[in-house]
Amino acid sequence: MEKNNFKETIIVTGGAGFIGSNFLNLMVPRYKNNLFVNIDCLTYAGDLKNITVSGKENYKFEKTDIRDKDRLEKIFKKYKPTGIIHFAAESHVDFSISNPKIFIETNIIGTHNILELAKKYQVKRFHQISTDEVYGSLEDDKGEFYEYSQISPNNPYSASKAGAEMLVRAYNKTFGINTVVTRCSNNYGPNQDTSKLIPKFLTNAMKKIKLPIYANGKNVRDWIYVNDHAEAINLVFRKGKNGEVYNVGGNCKLTNIDVTEQIIEITGNSKELITYVTDRPGHDFCYALNCSKIKKELGWKPKVSFKEGLIKTMKFYKKNLSKN
Repeated sequence: MEKNNFKETIIVTGGAGFIGSNFLNLMVPRYKNNLFVNIDCLTYAGDLKNITVSGKENYKFEKTDIRDKDRLEKIFKKYKPTGIIHFAAESHVDFSISNPKIFIETNIIGTHNILELAKKYQVKRFHQISTDEVYGSLEDDKGEFYEYSQISPNNPYSASKAGAEMLVRAYNKTFGINTVVTRCSNNYGPNQDTSKLIPKFLTNAMKKIKLPIYANGKNVRDWIYVNDHAEAINLVFRKGKNGEVYNVGGNCKLTNIDVTEQIIEITGNSKELITYVTDRPGHDFCYALNCSKIKKELGWKPKVSFKEGLIKTMKFYKKNLSKN
């Protein structure tokens, strides 16, 4: 066990990834009396360059795959965590269609490994970072998903995240682990892998490369700037009710073609860059979340408008392109 004088020790899985790194970059400087231990196996989506707080005394990094329970246990023994924020997951829908197995192994078995250790080492709070995709698809853009809505995942990625959630629920109900779950809508912002829609289209547009849109581009997503999500995670982790699920959305429903046209506008391009491609299997039509619960109980609401966030994101990727 590593001795320290910190009030809390929080393990953050997947902290070198998109959302996890933004969370750490915000919270490590804010909570100087908390030790943050970043566990990441550094796949294509994880990069230590995403971490701007690596020199802080209250930040540690451990390169580990959450599928490796023995290695995970050594970390638990070393740090004796009081809390866990579990970001680590395979999250690319297209990849889950071509290789579902890795999603089952990481998102379900990996989550089970961490829950087992959370139980063994009596962790005081376990926060599962989930997704609105566990709900499945809305039939039109008028509806909303509530926390009590039926879970109906439609692709291997969302099914694996739903499975992980059910394990978290079971460990809460059966073993008494203190848990919270947040289901968030589509994130965008700095550090996101360029295989995802917004960073891919931003970098393509800045290079004058075609923007491939599935089907007719009418699929709808609710977008949230990543720092707004990070603030919601922090609030739920610290003040959310034991055993509860909280929706976290940006209150910003846009079709894929809407998003693409805004990217074209801010990058100074023409719509001639748009090209339509064959739709992917199991492509959900619409996600939209009702977030009245987190707003009412915890006072959270998104602060960054889509246009403001998109401009911030474009500046990040423009700077990265200039380095290459």
